[in-house]
Amino acid sequence: MTTIPVSLGSRSYDVVIEAGVLPRAGDWLAPLSRGRTMAIVTDSNVLPHLETLQTSLSAAGVESEAIVLTPGEATKSWAQLEALTDKLLDLGIERGDHVIALGGGVIGDLVGFACAILKRGCNFVQIPTTLLAQVDSSVGGKTAINSRAGKNLIGAFHQPALVLIDPDVLDTLPLRQVRAGYAEVVKYGLIDDPAFFDWCEANAAALLAGDPAARAYAIAHSVAAKARIVAEDERETTGKRALLNLGHTFGHALEAEAGFSDRLLHGEGVAAGMALAFHYSAKHDLAPRADAERVAAHLRAIGLPDGVGAAGISASADVLVDHMLHDKKMDAGTLPFLLARGIGRTFLDKSVDLADVRAFLAA
Repeated sequence: MTTIPVSLGSRSYDVVIEAGVLPRAGDWLAPLSRGRTMAIVTDSNVLPHLETLQTSLSAAGVESEAIVLTPGEATKSWAQLEALTDKLLDLGIERGDHVIALGGGVIGDLVGFACAILKRGCNFVQIPTTLLAQVDSSVGGKTAINSRAGKNLIGAFHQPALVLIDPDVLDTLPLRQVRAGYAEVVKYGLIDDPAFFDWCEANAAALLAGDPAARAYAIAHSVAAKARIVAEDERETTGKRALLNLGHTFGHALEAEAGFSDRLLHGEGVAAGMALAFHYSAKHDLAPRADAERVAAHLRAIGLPDGVGAAGISASADVLVDHMLHDKKMDAGTLPFLLARGIGRTFLDKSVDLADVRAFLAA
């Protein structure tokens, strides 16, 4: 078992990583139940894991009620948020209760935001069931829903009380979902850890094939990296946490054009966005062209898109830049970009000209 603390003063919590922890989750959750029924929010793709969790809770003497939602990015909506909060209120959730989010990033984001606003804030626990959620979205307290204007534009910072990560649940995950999650793994190497990028190049195939050792190392290393960054800059006030958005500005524009649907998964958009960020950096002689090609080649080798066309998007540069104008990171009319001086040397640039980005995408 690996336990990684997220050190945030009174909002600190642990991320527990252990193969087989889901069948024993009741032992971790019983002390949080206060002798009350615990609400579990999940989606219909996760029903086998829901059964395992409820069996574990029952064995620990905890009653539970499940709320099963429709899977997919479209669930992160105003309508689903309203329906979920109504159901939680019907269950009599109190501010001292802990709601369990069992699922991928969509469930974690939606449940976290619901708990942030329910009775002005109640507790929640993350039990992520996708690789992307395990290495990224379940840690750090970013919660949100999407709106017509763009992705994650309505949300709040609301930290979980506990994160339980069971790598074994990834055995049931489709390969495409594992690949999408891997994009958020390799991102940590590209941000500030070139040695980890080297490890990714050597071990990505084993990780995607389900090798337990590679999987456990990738998850623990990624969570530790994110926990460190979040502890330094919880609300993105210093710019340190913004580094975690590498690839997201380009990627969210691609996702928006795909209608935030399964046509382009979030991790696939991030992968294409990271490749674009490195190519843009190389175009302006910020990063060696060889590094940009190395990043793109690695993403292609494992089956991830490395650009707009590879992501299945045929929109014009004007359309993609228009999507960027709705990015939540817009500040005083400018959009900060995560660029790179090389692998492991990402930086925040607040002087990027969107007209130049448009020309780059058009080319």
